[in-house]
This record gives sequence, C-alpha cells and structure tokens, in this order.
Amino acid sequence: MFDLFVLPFCIGVLALLVISVVKYWLWISKFDGRQRVVVLRNMLSWKFLPAVWEAVRESLLHWRITKHNVILGYMHRSLAFGWFLLIVVGAVQAILACPDGHPFYVAIFFNYFEPRSPKVVPFAQAPLYAALMDALLLYVLSGLFLAMFKKIWSKPLGMKKTTKHNLTDRVTKAALWSIFPLRLLAEGATSANYHNGGFLVSAVGDLFTAMGFENPVFEYQLWLFYSLALGIFFSLMPFSRYMHIFTEVFLIYFRNLGVTEGHKKTGYSMFEMSACSRCGICIDNCPINRELDISNIQGVYLLQTVRNKDLWHRAEAIANNCMVCGRCSEECPVGVDLATIRRQVRTESNRSVDNPHGYGYLAKVHPFNAIGRVAYFGGCMSRLTPGITEAMEKIFQAAGQPYWYVDKEQSICCGRPLLQQGFIRQADSLRRKNQEMFAQSGATLLVTSCPICYQSFVKEYNLNIPVMHHTEYIKSLIADGRIKVSKGAQSVTYHDPCELGRGCGIYEPPRTVLKSVATLLPIKEEAGKSLCCGFNLGNTTLGVEQQALIRNAALDNLLAPSPDVVATACPMCKKAFARADRAPVMDVAELVAKQLV
Repeated sequence: MFDLFVLPFCIGVLALLVISVVKYWLWISKFDGRQRVVVLRNMLSWKFLPAVWEAVRESLLHWRITKHNVILGYMHRSLAFGWFLLIVVGAVQAILACPDGHPFYVAIFFNYFEPRSPKVVPFAQAPLYAALMDALLLYVLSGLFLAMFKKIWSKPLGMKKTTKHNLTDRVTKAALWSIFPLRLLAEGATSANYHNGGFLVSAVGDLFTAMGFENPVFEYQLWLFYSLALGIFFSLMPFSRYMHIFTEVFLIYFRNLGVTEGHKKTGYSMFEMSACSRCGICIDNCPINRELDISNIQGVYLLQTVRNKDLWHRAEAIANNCMVCGRCSEECPVGVDLATIRRQVRTESNRSVDNPHGYGYLAKVHPFNAIGRVAYFGGCMSRLTPGITEAMEKIFQAAGQPYWYVDKEQSICCGRPLLQQGFIRQADSLRRKNQEMFAQSGATLLVTSCPICYQSFVKEYNLNIPVMHHTEYIKSLIADGRIKVSKGAQSVTYHDPCELGRGCGIYEPPRTVLKSVATLLPIKEEAGKSLCCGFNLGNTTLGVEQQALIRNAALDNLLAPSPDVVATACPMCKKAFARADRAPVMDVAELVAKQLV
C-alpha cells in the first residue's frame, strides 16, 4: 500500500518530528537551576494528573476560549478536537480494515487505498465508521467556515480586532485551511470512481459524477494536493504560530509541576512564547487598545517579536508601552505570564539607573525593635495620599494594636517599581535591605497599604512572617471584634487595583469591609475585569493625556451607578481618580476610620 503522492505528507511528518524534538530538547536544556529542580522533584508526582486534564480541557476542548465567547470556543474546539477525533477514529478504522498491519499513512489516505489494495478487507462496522468519519469531517469544516467568517467579521465571535500575522503564519494558515476541503474533494473523487465513503463523501462523489469528473487523473491530482497541503503545514508548523498545538501541552505540564518564569529568559520562556496561538484575545481588553486605539503592542505582538528574534528591533518599544495591569493575562486562554516576559525584555535593554554604590544610604536605615508588634509598611505611593496612613494609624490605635510604622521617618521602597522597569540589581538591593530589617525587628506580622508592595513582599521576598494587605487585616479586626464600626448612609463603588486583584487574587476582603461601613453598589467591569486607573508605574511611553483617557474610562465605569464615594485600596489609584475631580475618592481604610465607633 504505497503511492508517490503520500511522500509530501510523510516528509512533512518527519520534518515536524525532528525539528520539534530538537527544539524542545534545546529549550529544556536551557531551564535554569531552579526550574530543573522543580521538574526533577515533581515530574513523577501526582501533579501529572491535573496537567493531563488541563491539557485535554484547554488544548482540545478550549474551555477558557468558550467562556470568552461560545461561538469562538466552538470554532477552536471543532478544529482541534474534531481533527484529533478524525485521526483517532481513522486509525481505528485502518486497524480494523487491515488486520495484517499497514503503513502509518494509510489511515490518512484510507479512502484512496480501500478500493485499491487487497490488504484492506471489509469489516462489519465499515459503513458506521465511514459515516462517523464524514460526520467528523463536517464538524471540522464547520469550524473552518467560522474561521474564514471571522476574518471578514469577527464581532459575532467576540473579537473587535484580530491579530496581524507574518508571512510564515499566513502561508501555514493557508495550508491548514486547504487540508480539509481538499480531503473532502479527494475522497469525493474516489467515491465517483469506486462508490465508497459515507454520506458526505458519497454526495460529493455523486456531484462529480453528474459533472463528468469520473477521471482517475483528476482524482489523483486531488489526493496529491491534499498530501501537499499536509506536508507544507507540518513542515512550516515549527516555525509558525501553530507550534502552540504541541507546545501548549508541555507548558501546561511544566506549569502544573510548579515551574515559573524568572527575571531572565530561559528555555521555559520559549515554551511560554511558543504556546501562544496568537488568537488576539489579549488585544480587545487591553486599556491601551480600548481607549487609545493602539493595537500593535499587546502581548501577542510582544511574543511574536521576541520569538522571531526581534527581526525588526521592535521588542523594546513594545515591551515598554504597557500598563502591566494584567488584563491580558486574565483573558489569555493559554495563561502565558506576559508581565514577566515583558520585564525580561526590559531587563535586557535597560541600563543601570545609577552607579553600583548609589544605594549607600540604605546602610543608615535601621530596624526598630518591634518584638511582638505588627510592622506597618505604608509604601512610597502612600506618601502621596497621607490620608491612608493616617487612617491606618487610627485603626491600629482603635484595635489596641502596638505597631511599628516602618517607613514613616525614612522612606525605603519595596523594589517592585524598579523591577517592573527591568532594573534588577537595584531592586535586589532594596529587597535585601528590607528583608534584613524585618528579620531583625522581631515583628510578628507585616501589613501594607500598597498593593505594589504587597505583591512584592508576597512573591519576591522570602519573609519569615505573614504578610497582609490592609484590607485583609481590617477584615480580620472587624471579624474578631477588635474594632467596631457603624454602617454609614453613603453608597460606594469599589475599584479593584490591578496589583491587588489580578496580581494577587484579593477581591473579597475589600468588599466585605466596605459592606460593613457603606452600601456597596455593583459595577459592570469589576474583579478580574477591573479597568486600570491609567497611572500605574508600568508604562514608560504614554503621556499624561493618554493616561488620563485610560483613567477616565475606569471612572466612567465606577460612576455609572451614581455612588456617593468611589472606593479603592491602592494609593496610586486613589491619587489618579482624585486628580480627575469628578467624585469623592477614598481608600477602604479611610472609610473604616471614618465609621469607627
């Protein structure tokens, strides 16, 4: 069972296999020491099972995309899961029809070899399998139709803007989109000559017969084109966005084992970048696209540019023009750590902000003897909004809680703003000094009012004491009866700060606290879909007027229910909203301090 037309397919499969194995081996070999330890320690653990389920759920069934839009989810699922089932059912069909064995390509070109080879024998379920294969092919073709429709009008599929692809991606996509129509036509041509196939293939065969296309040469050409489409797709796949089909499975596996990104690009970063399908979902909800109509700097383009080795030297500009608000990561169906990859690019391109001795002043900052006390870290941004720290001091006093105000006299940054811009050495200096202070102080708990600091202390430090954002701490004080508050008559809407909500998953504590002192009104875009205040420290490109447009969109969302007060839990967000002078803006701590009994 062989014919020359199968060679393009076979060569393409071989190329895909060899190139993929080499690429994956090189990437894994470039894992850093920490990542290797995690993989070796957990590769045979129970964590393998959740990885398998997530791979099925996301790589084949596309549940996250379905949550974004049902029709878009159906499109991706029909192409991925439908093609997978075509391969599996076709393989079973070939095994049943060829009990003495067969070359691997026979399952792909079964309808061609079935009437021609004596090694293919009839079996009882043959008509059922033929009908099932036609149904699966129809399922895949329905997804292909939606994919073509999306290129013309993407809005019904939940997307305002789609991704612009490079030449390799476009050629690979053209080959992919040709595979299934060519398969149907080739099988239909064989059906016209030999009257095999299921309901769909037979219908196409009858059409060819009516048109006078009962021609072996015509049939052979269609099978050759089908094989060429497969060969081209598989050969180009490792160099295109479609590499995500296999890479996403590896990424899910490593992520479930506990592998995470670091400050520098590693082999794991390559798995993340290549797992991006460039679907473009990250574009629509990016505040820079929504409010400024800038749609060429989102995560999909950053990954594309870095993965293609920055051929046009655009990576630095794309990496810097970002709010680092996390909205794209929240929407990403693959869960790529876009913020960290941006920092990696910034790290490679930025110079030092000062000389190696520029942080000598840190030696003069000494810890207070805070044994048994709560350490309170207001954060640099709280100095711009002193009402927050004043409110926290009132709350500590009302609770009878001894505390150490770490940065009241001499401000010291947590280091995260520098880290966000790629200044790794300076951020490390600040973290080391802070860590020494907390270790020497004897404090039993660290409370901070700044979400930027909170995320840094939780994710980038290695402290030996618990860390709480002040909304978590206030919630515990109220629950334990250590402070008593009254519910006021004012109504409030709450803005989830990017670093606190999407960054750390803290959504419920601020709302619980607000409900105890005011009437909390729901808003359209909140929690994980909260809008950025526009004035965070992540962007080094946008002007003040552009940041104000992003802020105003967030305020429009917060003011839609006509609240008395806009509440937030971040000094930077409070400052940004207050500068608009459109409504009273208060931190959660300030509202609580006002309602203390």
